[in-house]
Amino acid sequence: MANQNEGCSCGHNHEEEHGRHGGCCGHHGEHGHGEHGHEGCCGHHGHGGCHHAKDQIGIFKVGPLETNCYIYVSGNECMIIDPGASGAEIAAQLLNLELKYIVATHGHADHVGGVKALKLAVSSAQYLINEADNELAQRAHNSNDIYDDAPEPDGILHEGDVLSVGTAQFKIMETPGHTPGGIILVGEGTASGAVFVGDTLFQGSAGRTDLPGGDFDTLKVSLNRIKTELDPTSIILSGHGNQTSLEAELATNPFLQD
Repeated sequence: MANQNEGCSCGHNHEEEHGRHGGCCGHHGEHGHGEHGHEGCCGHHGHGGCHHAKDQIGIFKVGPLETNCYIYVSGNECMIIDPGASGAEIAAQLLNLELKYIVATHGHADHVGGVKALKLAVSSAQYLINEADNELAQRAHNSNDIYDDAPEPDGILHEGDVLSVGTAQFKIMETPGHTPGGIILVGEGTASGAVFVGDTLFQGSAGRTDLPGGDFDTLKVSLNRIKTELDPTSIILSGHGNQTSLEAELATNPFLQD
């Protein structure tokens, strides 16, 4: 297995240009919101869209590292994954949706820096993170002044937990290595086929492990779980860069080779 620790905290190359247009889940129009842009929705209810999911998935590009902040919509309920910045602007795009969960795949600042503002705007939403990364998330401001420290979580995520959003379910899989408390969300029900992996796995790469709390041997174990336990037709939705399929990564990603 390859070892790669160059670049930003996620280990991914961020030179690609990204669009700055959107609105949230059904309304697409030009707008500007400072450091946050929205690429619109990637799936339609009942059709599966580009992600196999039968609901809707939107992507906000947030912060200087252009973190992929995802919104998953099922019916009138939604979940936000990895709001690394621009929490208030993201909240303004929710329109009439009920935000049930704010989920951090891990505690790095570029994935939690917008949680505080998002929670202030939507106090009923539950902010969830793995306990092993909670302290890291609450020191987000130390890494860059643009990030807010994450607040105390409303709940702690554990292996096997299931989050329900409309007719979709997401099973939590603990995938430490990039950080001690990394998790991924494996879609079930109408979310079947969608897997939100944070910075554990990327198109052609994997999360760096040379930051405090990172461990390459632990990451290898997590990647092997992804390799052996997930459906190879799954769509991989990473914390940075482009979406990919597990099938493609099994064939080409050096981090998933024996």
